[in-house]
Order: sequence, then C-alpha cells, then structure tokens
Amino acid sequence: MAHSPDFNQIASALSAAGLSAEPARFQGALCGALCVRDASQIDPLTLLAEERGAADSAAAQEAVARLTALRDAVAKALAEGTSEFGLLLPDDESVSLKQRTEALAAWCDGFLFGLASAGTLDLDKRSEEVREAVSDITHFTQATVEHDDDTEVEEEAYAELVEYLRVAVQLIHVEHRGKPSPAGARMH
Repeated sequence: MAHSPDFNQIASALSAAGLSAEPARFQGALCGALCVRDASQIDPLTLLAEERGAADSAAAQEAVARLTALRDAVAKALAEGTSEFGLLLPDDESVSLKQRTEALAAWCDGFLFGLASAGTLDLDKRSEEVREAVSDITHFTQATVEHDDDTEVEEEAYAELVEYLRVAVQLIHVEHRGKPSPAGARMH
C-alpha cells in the first residue's frame, strides 16, 4: 500500500511557513511540477505563486524544512516508481467522504497547475494513456458527492479514484521524465 504523508502535519507546516495553500492542492501541484521539472527547480514556498504572510520564525524555518523534505520524498518515490508514492489527502477515518472528495478535486486542480508550471508538456507528443490520464484528472477537479448517494458505493469509487490517480501520476512522470517504466506504474 502507498505511504502518504500526514495531512495535518503538512497543513501545519504550510500555515507556519506563511502559506495559505490547502495541503492536498499543494501536494498535487508539487506532483505535477515534479513530472516536468527537477526537484531542485521547485521551491516549495513559491510553488503555487502565493503571497506569503510573515513567517521568519524558527517554526517557519522548520516548516520550510518539512515542505522541502516532502518535495524530496515525493520526487524520490516518483523517480523510483515505488508503491511508496501516495496522495496527500485527509484521513478516511476522521473526515467525511464529501470533504475527502473536495480535497481530491483540489489535489487534481493542483496537479494540473504544477503540470503546466514548466510549460513543456506537449500532450500531442505523449501517449494515448497519458492524454487520457490528464483528461481524466481534469474531470476529477469537478468531483462531488451528493447527499443521497450510496455511501458504500461512493467510498469504493473514491478509493478507486485515489489508486487511479496514484498510478496515473507515476505514468505521466515516467513518460515525461524519460525514466524506465517501473513495474506497477502501468494503467489498467
């Protein structure tokens, strides 16, 4: 199973660093940017081009270190094509499906933003699988849960979307970055 960083710790780090970004959108943007740029080219503090509040304290420096460590861990997991890559989403046990779905949509929005950040991803030159994955991710930015939906079915659909995104991101990364295709990073 994929390892995911702690959502609440990253939320705290973003706040301490003076950033107003939502954690899922932040990690989505980070993942998208890592598909088109080297980790060393990505400054976590300017990733979403947000204005920062005052954050010059020791806690802010610790937060920046945590965000940089997140960047490096995600870059490593993507480069290695491991099952350790996971999406930064709220915990299934403590947050409603509606809130998790909203975070998933924000993650997808951030991913597309990060993917476009280098301006070098020409989808016409990418495989049909990658074009389809990017199209799907675009549609997922509109994901919602209705009050009258069957909760069990929706929970299963949510879990499938998370796994699909995890694999799709690895596929996009592998194809764009020119790395050998890792086992398990193929879409089914």
